[in-house]
Amino acid sequence: QVQLVESGGGLVEPGGSLRLSCAASGSIFSISVMGWYRSGPGKQRELVASISPGGSRNYADSVKGRFTISRDNALNTVYLQMNSLKAEDSAVYYCSARNMPYTYWGRGKQVTVSS
Repeated sequence: QVQLVESGGGLVEPGGSLRLSCAASGSIFSISVMGWYRSGPGKQRELVASISPGGSRNYADSVKGRFTISRDNALNTVYLQMNSLKAEDSAVYYCSARNMPYTYWGRGKQVTVSS
């Protein structure tokens, strides 16, 4: 019964910025590890960033220094701020919530970086 709903995304020029949001229903948000994954054309799905209930963050090497993950427990929402976007960042981005042994997924949002 946990649902994750992403918003944001779209088309942006190289070097631009975009912010994704993910609102979670249910009662487990504050104790879940939240993450963003992406799947680009011809690429395997990869972890982009994650944030623990205590605020510990992890990033893929490819996005370090450019992307920032954050969470607002009062709003049951996790964000991904994406700056200095590159063409290779183009992908469908998925929100996830992990509370072992369960993992929940959003439906995904398209991000396209192109001139």
